[in-house]
Amino acid sequence: MGALSDAAAMRHMDVHMEAEEKYAEACLAACGADRLARKLQLEMASRLASDACTPPVRWGPWLYYRRTDEGKQYPVLCRRSAALHSEFVSYSDPSAGFDFTAGKRIEQKLVDYNKEAERFGGYSYEELSEVSPDHRFIAYTMYDKDKDSFTLMVRDLVTGSLCDKPRADRISNISWAMDGKALVYIVTNEERRPYRMIGSNKDDILILEEPDENIFLNIRHTKDFLYITLNVFSDIHSKVYLIKASDPLSQMKLVWEGESQVHCIVEHHRGRLYLFTDAAREGVHVDSHYLMQSDVESSGPKSWKNVFIEEPGVILEDVDFCDTHMALTLRQGRKLRLCAVNLPLTEDINVPAHLSDFHPFDLPLPSDVCQIVSGPNYDYCSSTMRFTISSPVMPDAVVDYNLLNGKWQIVQQQNMLHERTKALYGTAFAANMGRLSSDRADFSSENFEDCAWNELSEYYACEYYDVPSKDGVLVPLTLVYSWKHKQDGNPGLLHGHGAYGEILDKRWRSELKSLLDRGWVIAYADVRISRISLLNFDGVQYYSLKASVFRGGGGYGKKWHQEGSRTKKVNSVCDFVSCGEFLLEKGIIQENKLAGWGYSAGGLLVASAINTRPDLFRAAVLKVPFLDVCNTLLHPILPLTAIDYEEFGFPVDHEEFVAIRKYSPYDNIQRDVPYPAVFVTSSFNTRFGVWEAAKWVAKVREITQYDPERPVILNLTTDVVEESKYLQTKELALETAFLIKMVNNV
Repeated sequence: MGALSDAAAMRHMDVHMEAEEKYAEACLAACGADRLARKLQLEMASRLASDACTPPVRWGPWLYYRRTDEGKQYPVLCRRSAALHSEFVSYSDPSAGFDFTAGKRIEQKLVDYNKEAERFGGYSYEELSEVSPDHRFIAYTMYDKDKDSFTLMVRDLVTGSLCDKPRADRISNISWAMDGKALVYIVTNEERRPYRMIGSNKDDILILEEPDENIFLNIRHTKDFLYITLNVFSDIHSKVYLIKASDPLSQMKLVWEGESQVHCIVEHHRGRLYLFTDAAREGVHVDSHYLMQSDVESSGPKSWKNVFIEEPGVILEDVDFCDTHMALTLRQGRKLRLCAVNLPLTEDINVPAHLSDFHPFDLPLPSDVCQIVSGPNYDYCSSTMRFTISSPVMPDAVVDYNLLNGKWQIVQQQNMLHERTKALYGTAFAANMGRLSSDRADFSSENFEDCAWNELSEYYACEYYDVPSKDGVLVPLTLVYSWKHKQDGNPGLLHGHGAYGEILDKRWRSELKSLLDRGWVIAYADVRISRISLLNFDGVQYYSLKASVFRGGGGYGKKWHQEGSRTKKVNSVCDFVSCGEFLLEKGIIQENKLAGWGYSAGGLLVASAINTRPDLFRAAVLKVPFLDVCNTLLHPILPLTAIDYEEFGFPVDHEEFVAIRKYSPYDNIQRDVPYPAVFVTSSFNTRFGVWEAAKWVAKVREITQYDPERPVILNLTTDVVEESKYLQTKELALETAFLIKMVNNV
């Protein structure tokens, strides 16, 4: 930490960075990338989604949504009565609308985050937000820059005023109890460990305090608001306690316990508990998540039974519940499946049973779906569930499914081809709201019209390959290209991630259209990367039993992930190199026209691949990369967590130190060898320090073979808190222009 507070050292850093900035400008101007970037920025800006309003979320008698007024920096959380006739509702102009029958405005503003910014020093960052089940209050936490913590507030939605209590700092979780008459929340200590659970209605009451510094607390309410679950994590065990929401001060009940560092979420449905977890079963480690059940009255650590018989090659990725159905997201190889099962489960079927025994029905999906994200799905009483469906050849579609009849409709989707596709903004709700008449009107009665998937497959193709890695393991490779521009020997961009079990993002991204329409092939390598059971210590709320944040490497199970961490992390580098070699050997990408792209730990992956085969790549983009692994893990300037060491290795152990040195990008730069052109972006506000990027760039220039046609550029980005469309497109356009000039000008 001393170096960061050394004023002289930081002045030297400023001078160095100024020189780097001038060098970057000169290099980009010399190859014409600066002019091309300005053209690309105009292209990309016109494609970025700029919806004025989020798709409304139905919960009971209300539609909740966030909208942004023109000229305002932050959104406003609003709601409208779902019973109003559609003629009073305008989604193209969300602030418009007047109920002439009742003589008042339709929209009710709940929280104006522009006003919150005025209260919190010009900065508005909300982490948690929970409306009470009676729709009377909203509890939310705002970041207080002066205190460097999140402050809890409760607002009365009838009067619009803030309540006197509770007011608290350092909040990590919140959950409503007693039908909205009480709030339970978790407070962190000065080391940001969630350690204290407090219940509050008129007065704050301490429910639990955990003095052990190795134990972390986390709460969430079940979707029916009947129970609150308390997860207690430590480096030894994981436990789940059940608390009656109607009486949060009553004795909590231990319902499950297992080994440390596992993902476990408990849900309730009509007297039965469901547990979604990846914990070991009877001491035997499992390869994926599974679902268990137990009766509430007899629940305990030993009372759980598996719901489904495990089927080879089928992975249960996610489960979500409503009163009438459970929705399952399944993966078999590359194929995703979304299906619904009636609840309660049939009593005459003894569990565990095969999924087919419960007569699931499949919900429609596009042919190349690569990701399914559930929720929010607040309305437990509704049989309509919302999912975001992603594909490499389709902009993300927010889709409502009626689980009673399987009908579906796209609620919101970015319109990429204005002359060929309809604007889907808000149409599902606008078309159906006229039929809602009572306060408890339910979307389950909706008869959605099935519509066609708004894909781009008429213009872009998606192909899949299995690529043998160095040790014979088959690595999934996905290709996207333009039908119009496909030929033998296109230029290409190979994407890779590399850590924390995060699934490689293969969704359609509008900025890639500029490359696809110029004849580029976009490839995604699902390399072996480690799978860490990230625990929910940061206040993230789950409204479904989500496994998505715990997946990685294309959803091939734990064994796949474990082959890419610590002493085996070099496997992910070999996988990435093998995919690059495959693209060239098969003639999919032309020799000397392959580029690499990696973000954060993915930058480590691409930089390590360049060290291994610098001749394989013509260019690369490394965004805020992790490059000096050995030194950072041995002498952490920035705070590191146990997860970082689980991921990359413990260098104090000799075997792991040797393994880290083998893949660490900074320690393996080849001397007197020509390297590809590299564009490295970093800033002082990144996960990995800017000095890592500066050191790596300087060393590559110093010891590799110099080639003015292959510059190594360090680009410093502006630190901004708020999202800026201009700055987003400027950075993306600069990276894209660099790749095009470095590869196409060969």
